[in-house]
Amino acid sequence: RWPEVARAYADVNDMFGDIVKVTPSSKVVGDMALMMVTSGLSRAQVEDPETDVAFPQSVISFFRGDLGQPHGGFPTALQAKILGNEPALTERPGAVLPPADLEQARVTAEQRIGRRMSDDELASYLMYPEVFVEYALKRRQFGDLTVLPSHVFFYGMESGEEINVEIDAGRTLIIRYVGMSEHHDDGQRTVFFELNGQPRQVSITDHSQEAVRPPAAQAEVGNPDHVGAPMPGLVSQVRVKVGDEVQRGDGLMTIEAMKMETIIRSEREGRIGRIVAEPGQQVDAKDLLLVFEAGQ
Repeated sequence: RWPEVARAYADVNDMFGDIVKVTPSSKVVGDMALMMVTSGLSRAQVEDPETDVAFPQSVISFFRGDLGQPHGGFPTALQAKILGNEPALTERPGAVLPPADLEQARVTAEQRIGRRMSDDELASYLMYPEVFVEYALKRRQFGDLTVLPSHVFFYGMESGEEINVEIDAGRTLIIRYVGMSEHHDDGQRTVFFELNGQPRQVSITDHSQEAVRPPAAQAEVGNPDHVGAPMPGLVSQVRVKVGDEVQRGDGLMTIEAMKMETIIRSEREGRIGRIVAEPGQQVDAKDLLLVFEAGQ
């Protein structure tokens, strides 16, 4: 029905006063055009004061003045129908916003994303707080995915496919996707690939399948009370017990992997609140090992 959408878009643009279309004003026109096509509404019905229309929220926001005042003003009759008794702004929206406390906003944002942020990032947070926080947390979890080819980002790789990913000037990763295991009972699948010719594997959550048994708890990123496994291995020794006071550098657990033992040491002082992993337990990277008492 694309031709219908295109015609409706032209009608809406004309009805709204041929507004300057950038994000988000172009979305306002698009939302209304799609609504008209899916609801079977004509331009005449939209403009008729006697015909009830459930206008999209973006359209209401636009005619309220939340995006500013368009050149030539709003079509008064249509604005009256859309807003009803709701008052409209008659000046720049920023002029009626309360002043922003930039330093407090920075503190709040940095607490939410778990790191320091630049001035440009603070500006993004002030405009789109939830979008920015979600982006920052995903970037922290997965790294900079903008270096991936678009088709890989959106659809993944085919078995046997090989790509080059430049992560820095003169630093290129050669990634070859080998395959994926069947669904495990903990809701995970194992992904097999080669990185610069070396075989690797990682476990990922398969959201399309229901886990028979719950997956292992994961250490929360940015939570100082959580201690996670730095690598896959077997917990061979637990060196502390609940209630123990530990200092920075004290050994907490020992993990054995590839015939080598690694001591997990405390990165802070505090009291052990809960021990999650037990001797003889197989753990993966980032699995939760133990938890400090909150506020210690």
